[in-house]
Amino acid sequence: MKVYRTDEIRNVVLLGHGGCGKTSLVEAMAYVSGAISRMGKVTDGNTISDFDKEEQKRKFSISTTLVPIEWEKAKINVLDTPGYFDFVGEVEEAVSAADAAVIVVSGKAGVEVGTEKAWELCDKYNLPRMVYVTEMDVDDASFRQVVQQLTDRYGKVIAPHFQPIRENEKLVGYVNVIKNAGRRYTGIGQREECEIPDYCRPNLEIYREKLLEAVAETSEEFMERYFAGEEFSVEEIRAAMRTEVMDGDIVPVAMGSNIQAQGVANLLSDIVRFFPSPDCRKCAGLNRTTNEIFEADYNFSAAKSAYVFKTMVDPFIGKYSFIKVCSGVLKGDDTLYNTASDTEVKLGKIYTMSGNKPEEVSEMFAGDIGAIAKLPNTQTGDTLSSKTTQVVYSKTDYSKPYTYMKYVVKNKGDEDKVSQALQRMMAEDVTLKAVNDGENRQSLLYGMGDQHLEIAASKLLARYKCEILLETPKVAFRETIRKKSDVDSKYKKQTGGHGQYGHVKMRFEPSGDLDTPYIFEEEVVGGAVPKNYFPAVEKGLQESVQKGPLAGYPVVGVKAVLYDGSYHPVDSSEMAFKTATSQAFKKGFMEADPILLEPIASVKVTVPDDYTGDVMGDLNKRRGRVLGMTPVSGGRQVIEADVPMTGMFGYCTTLRSMTGGRGTYEYTFARYEQAPHDVQEAEIAKRSAEE
Repeated sequence: MKVYRTDEIRNVVLLGHGGCGKTSLVEAMAYVSGAISRMGKVTDGNTISDFDKEEQKRKFSISTTLVPIEWEKAKINVLDTPGYFDFVGEVEEAVSAADAAVIVVSGKAGVEVGTEKAWELCDKYNLPRMVYVTEMDVDDASFRQVVQQLTDRYGKVIAPHFQPIRENEKLVGYVNVIKNAGRRYTGIGQREECEIPDYCRPNLEIYREKLLEAVAETSEEFMERYFAGEEFSVEEIRAAMRTEVMDGDIVPVAMGSNIQAQGVANLLSDIVRFFPSPDCRKCAGLNRTTNEIFEADYNFSAAKSAYVFKTMVDPFIGKYSFIKVCSGVLKGDDTLYNTASDTEVKLGKIYTMSGNKPEEVSEMFAGDIGAIAKLPNTQTGDTLSSKTTQVVYSKTDYSKPYTYMKYVVKNKGDEDKVSQALQRMMAEDVTLKAVNDGENRQSLLYGMGDQHLEIAASKLLARYKCEILLETPKVAFRETIRKKSDVDSKYKKQTGGHGQYGHVKMRFEPSGDLDTPYIFEEEVVGGAVPKNYFPAVEKGLQESVQKGPLAGYPVVGVKAVLYDGSYHPVDSSEMAFKTATSQAFKKGFMEADPILLEPIASVKVTVPDDYTGDVMGDLNKRRGRVLGMTPVSGGRQVIEADVPMTGMFGYCTTLRSMTGGRGTYEYTFARYEQAPHDVQEAEIAKRSAEE
């Protein structure tokens, strides 16, 4: 592929609900542009984008893919993203590297939750956008209905500039609203002029009026001409649209059929025509050398710098770091400095990726997107720059994973293999986290949802040939006491030679501090227990609180006082006093009204107003206490509640199904509280059954 200048580049992310046709649209784009000679299908598992075995098996995208398309002397870097919410980290990576977005909507399904989320992402990252309605070759698809849904939701920014011509429920052509002319499809990417059918005219007048009104608002001169009833030229309309699209004042709506590759050529031309090149966008970092702001702004004559927005780790083709060049011109033999790992890295070759197929390029201008193979000490979010001008760009803000499962390695001896494989997978997927929970002796896997975790386990087996089983994790309960107890414990053992003798009298009571396992005090009078045995007594306590007598959970909030005892001048030892203390603790703990404490999470659930009743009802079922609601923008409410951690399992799936995918939640550990009697009994019975 030839080298493109900054002003010839367009970085476009495809966003939309799962199954709306993003991947098949990329396939049609590649076909129409001549990049491929035969279109693949998602159902056949032979598309450029979905190259991963897991994607081919499940028939949907799991990770973001880069596909460069050459069109009208420009290079369009298309970032194809997954539509399912479990893979939102991949979408956030792509959006951080894009300069504009195409929101893909199914003409059959209409505006869905994924459409709304795509719009919100564009707002968050201030991305110019256009909407592309797919499946216009399907019987019950309705372009008019999609436009109406979009207008109802987002207002007068919605401006359709194409209108389908359908005959016998088939897409046969379109009306170009800008040119006010009809076109009939004659072949792939080809069309000829035709008359505008009468049944298209009522909607055409509405669409054209909308478009001209938006164009008129770009300047006072245009406004005067509009009110005077003057016509705008095609070029004037396009120039005004480009300005308004970049400002977000207009969102053009186009349409077509991916399978027939109809309307795709128009979409590619619109991307080149209306979307900004990177040099129209702002980009700034911190110059660590001077401690000043570094205005990169995709200026190819500035010092070299690039941001690593994604990492791909493939067992067969190796590791690729996907970069967006923020300033300067990168060449294959450059040596750059990684500010995060404080190391210098030699780039070697620079590639442009088409799916998983790398193609070498000699250099890459500011604003371009590419990949570098086998970069050592480099992770997603790192900045590469010259050592003389050390630049750091702020890292992308990724969604935090809250769904977790315990994982067990199926084959003994595979633990190290699984650990290394998970490290590679976490380098690739920023929302996947493996955590070792030492307290409950379990390994946890965190992700964005149940499907995310299931696919991670499936990838481990397919890619790295190691199998894990996902199970419900243990909750980190605690044990404490509510009353006082006084115990006398003697450890006496007579064997040949020296015996063992240790005798302690101890009081146990609640300390009031649930953050500390125990407080140890001694009130021994007259040397009943010599001072040199006090550390042994405390050691006995220290070991005892790690696994409580009630259900084997760590003990908190206990005050232990050693007030008397006795010793033997020959047989007493530290070991004997430690054992006597352990016995005293078990007995004293069980006599002091022991209880289980359960962890409580402070949960925030953000949902549209319509779902608040259902969500609060469900939180109550989970033994949650709703503390209040706060209205936020977009007709949503933030419900705050305290919920036991045992009630958070499976919450992600329930919330999504209850709110149609519109609800989100986050939580933090708040405190420990006494577990209800039935929960305590069930937990004690479960633990004794395990032993």
